[in-house]
Amino acid sequence: MSIEFQVPDMTCGHCVKTITGAVTAAVPGSAVATDLATHRVTVTGTDQADKVEAAIRDAGYEPARV
Repeated sequence: MSIEFQVPDMTCGHCVKTITGAVTAAVPGSAVATDLATHRVTVTGTDQADKVEAAIRDAGYEPARV
């Protein structure tokens, strides 16, 4: 299972590191893949979309589920 989010304000490597850290802390055991070119974050290994979305928001970003 994978969950995908559009994160328009993810614009650099620091953003990627922040989002990845926030999601893996909130949902241990999940894998986070990011694509800066498309501003997409894909999380596998969990079905807890609400928890992932909250972690991204708490990190300071505005995710939208795709």
